[in-house]
Amino acid sequence: MPNASAPGGKVLISVLLGTFTVSLNNSALNLAVAELMAIFDASATEVSWVVTLFMITMGMTMPLTGYLADRFGRKRIYLLGLWGFLAGSALGAMAQSLAGIILARGLQGVAAGLMIPLSLSLIFSAYPGDRRGHASGIWGFAVMIAPAIGPSVGGLLLEVSHWRALFVMNMPFALLGLLCGYRYLSADPANQRRQFDLPGFALITLGMGAVLFSLSRVETLTDILRFQASFPLAGGLLALVIFVRVEQRVRSPLLDLSLFSHPRYRLSVILTCLQSIILFGCILLVPLWMQNALGFSPLTTGLTFLATALAAAYCSPVAGRLIDRYPPQWCIGAGLVITMASLLGLATLTEATPVWMIGAWMGLRGLGLGCAYLPSTTVGMRDLPEPHVAQASAMNNMARRLVSSLGIVALSIYYDTAMQAALRQGMSYTEASAGALHPAFLALAVIAVLCLPLAWRLGRTVTAPPEPALTTAPPRRLE
Repeated sequence: MPNASAPGGKVLISVLLGTFTVSLNNSALNLAVAELMAIFDASATEVSWVVTLFMITMGMTMPLTGYLADRFGRKRIYLLGLWGFLAGSALGAMAQSLAGIILARGLQGVAAGLMIPLSLSLIFSAYPGDRRGHASGIWGFAVMIAPAIGPSVGGLLLEVSHWRALFVMNMPFALLGLLCGYRYLSADPANQRRQFDLPGFALITLGMGAVLFSLSRVETLTDILRFQASFPLAGGLLALVIFVRVEQRVRSPLLDLSLFSHPRYRLSVILTCLQSIILFGCILLVPLWMQNALGFSPLTTGLTFLATALAAAYCSPVAGRLIDRYPPQWCIGAGLVITMASLLGLATLTEATPVWMIGAWMGLRGLGLGCAYLPSTTVGMRDLPEPHVAQASAMNNMARRLVSSLGIVALSIYYDTAMQAALRQGMSYTEASAGALHPAFLALAVIAVLCLPLAWRLGRTVTAPPEPALTTAPPRRLE
């Protein structure tokens, strides 16, 4: 039921301000890498920690959101995250060294790990089930549009000001989000009896941190075979396997893995994980083609991604309304077909392909993204009881990050191997790049095709008889 004390629209705006701030900051800061290297006389590897540490700390914090929200209340934890992001922005703006910036980004990652999983939970608490698609579609608009304008905003600030402005720009949005949050978000009762699962926390934190760290350092087959990458990767994966076993035996697990026993949620997670490979795969492959092979500027490359983000932002609210009114498999399926068509178009790129054509294919990809990506998550979680949404969102986000990281590593290794083989055969760099990219885009198109039956099955779970209601009681200890 809608939250009577906090009208849905005001709750939605309050949450949008926070998530918009996080997304805008991340995309804008990517442009500062070259400037930070020059200012602090640092290598690309050292400066890459500005991005890497944020991703690692966010992934390590997400598993805690379900416990913290239950133990202390969603409003309190979400606003704590927003305060943390504001503090991280202030520290970044005042930093006198690269280490200070990296530390600030680590704090921002912790804050984002608290905020992102709770965003949909807070929104869903303010809307009934038959309007949650529309609400999440509007939220998706902000999530899509922020990365689109981030590079432009970041480039403009770097042109007229200083890299510190990239941190300062977060502060007005964060302060406004705090004001709205304290006024419009309703406090829910805290479960003082909720116990903390220390073994589970240690295992999931170690596992997520080690895996994300190792994958962030891998670009070639040689990289992944090195001890510095292979050892933490193997250790992290082992910790995650042990975590799953431990969580099945504790009375109050950190993450309720029994949620995966419900077909609708399980299918939605699988579907979004596969689509995240396509999403981040294109983010990797298109710049390799446009900048490394054809020599286009970052600005031109950014404009092609702007087409994707604008199209996705436009479609997201429309798709949200459609999945509220009609069987969701039609909207999600149409999005996947459009995505497949755009990937097949990208697989035909040649040296003679004009920039506008690349932008058109990327815009078409944005239409597919808006119709299929976020709706898949919304359908899987919109009918869950409120106490489970924060954990469900956290597990969805963690699964997507792990799977997309593995997918990016696989594509990077394939691209590097195929490029080296083609260059040894005497091909030009552009020919070798095209020869490597075409099969990669076709492989992503195949993933889109594989998603179609999953989308159909997901839609069937909505039209089928209701699933058994989830209970909030802790699982029994297995002897």
